[in-house]
Amino acid sequence: MQLEVNRRAYSVNVEPEMPLLWVLRDELGITGPKFGCGIAQCGACTVHIDGQPVRSCVTPVSAVQGKITTIEGIGTPAQLHTVQQVWIDQQVAQCGYCQPGQIMAAVALLARQPNPSDADIDEAMTNICRCGTYPRIRAAIHQAAEQMRGVRA
Repeated sequence: MQLEVNRRAYSVNVEPEMPLLWVLRDELGITGPKFGCGIAQCGACTVHIDGQPVRSCVTPVSAVQGKITTIEGIGTPAQLHTVQQVWIDQQVAQCGYCQPGQIMAAVALLARQPNPSDADIDEAMTNICRCGTYPRIRAAIHQAAEQMRGVRA
């Protein structure tokens, strides 16, 4: 099976029903997406397929059609994505476990809604944070939106 992950081509020999999360983590060594619940509820495993957020723990690899982007593919160590940098600036993470999924959901939200309201954020950010950093997540998304609109202008 051929996959494109973070702009790089991979060939994997796995069972078609294997969840994408395990292909990424166990077969390709891409460990940003995390296992949280295994039932697509928590969102720690969120990746993008053609820019759309997907819960990779329940997505069979055989169902993947398109380009996969993980937290490792949205920025570089030298140039973080705006959302990643704002997450640091706003000190969003406490334990940090869910944050790759949270960031991926926020990036997808801002791609489709560059000026989200609190209601837009609440609707889009369905990932669960056990530390309860939701107010900081919302503040970080607003800050990232403002910075990204400035770049686009």
